Amino acid sequence: MNVIVLGAGVVGTASAWYLRQAGHDVTVLERQGGPALETSFANGCQISVSHAEPWSNPASLLKVLRSLGREDAPLLFRLRADPLQWRWCLRFLRECRPARVAANLRQIVALADYSRRSLQALRAETGIEYDNLARGILHFYTDQQEFDKACRAAAAMRALGCPRMTIDADEAVRLEPALGAARPRLVGADFTATDESGDVYKFTAQLAARSETMGVRFRYNTTVTRLLVDAGRVEGVEVIDGEGRHRVLHADAVVVALGSFSPVLLAPLGLKLMIYPGKGYSATYPVIDPAAAPTVSLTDDGHKLVMSRLGSRLRVAGTCELSGYSRELNTVRCEAITNRVRALFPDACDYTQASYWAGLRPLRPSNVPYVGRTRYANLYLNTGHGTLGWTMSCGSGRALADIVSGRRPDLEFGFSLDLRNRLP
Repeated sequence: MNVIVLGAGVVGTASAWYLRQAGHDVTVLERQGGPALETSFANGCQISVSHAEPWSNPASLLKVLRSLGREDAPLLFRLRADPLQWRWCLRFLRECRPARVAANLRQIVALADYSRRSLQALRAETGIEYDNLARGILHFYTDQQEFDKACRAAAAMRALGCPRMTIDADEAVRLEPALGAARPRLVGADFTATDESGDVYKFTAQLAARSETMGVRFRYNTTVTRLLVDAGRVEGVEVIDGEGRHRVLHADAVVVALGSFSPVLLAPLGLKLMIYPGKGYSATYPVIDPAAAPTVSLTDDGHKLVMSRLGSRLRVAGTCELSGYSRELNTVRCEAITNRVRALFPDACDYTQASYWAGLRPLRPSNVPYVGRTRYANLYLNTGHGTLGWTMSCGSGRALADIVSGRRPDLEFGFSLDLRNRLP
């Protein structure tokens, strides 16, 4: 089939790769001048099955309430006159119920684990290099109450097959000696040896280049303006190309992988996706003392930050701001990230040379992405991955390619892949 993929972030590019591997003729449309230049550009770079707990849980709800009015809060909510934000918040509350949290956790862990295995197979097949480190992910805690909750979460993850092991502070420093300066503040940690890290931008750019050699066409500087539908099918994709011309492109199937912007495109079709942008921040620092900078990827749950070593750089990302589609940098939040990292690793980096960035994560209230077909016969979704787009990208792309090809995916995660009965 001739398939058009909308979006060249890590999810869209992975979808294109697996669709081409399945034998389809694939074209990718991207409004930027290259792949992975928006949300996939500078995220936290973790392949993190162990960090798969849905944000929609009672503990996160309490954090939001405590953070109201604090510009430097890890979770910042700005109430807007936005019907989607209100609907999203109501659905978020519903997903905080214990039964929903448990169901969502099972689905997320299963997809994340499948995706990590798919990434490892892809890496072995292609030899792609992207500053990847397979040294695990270490969650550390400086608050006893946070650690106590984490012990319960780790037990739940182990019950689902994720080897997230609870350890003491001394073992954490043994695994990552760079935490030695912070040892007096550590109360405990947990460690998942099977998790990984790596530069998502480098990965996506290389995968796009490999896909092009396989025959995938990438049309950059091309903005999708609307989908033209008739008789229950998408008959055309209207775009503005790099020369400013309006054109209509045709395909046998269309895959929407536009992240936070998917609801905007699909609302006129009556598909009301429950996705809201969550602005996340990152800071990238040049490492000046390699021995003082971590090489094990870290998660600071108390401050909602993740840290990944990328060669001679340290990437620190996290926090979440629910404030619409603005990507404007909030200097207070940027400084809060740097202050926290400097306190943990005072001699590791040149903190005067921080490179700050913000991107819009496509958040679903459940944290479970949309992967599958819609009620339009040839329209498919691969979107809504929230904070786990890099973690889930290869698995959801591979599953999506199976669905488009008419095959049942080689998966064991429990949510329905057929969205026709789940979308308005």
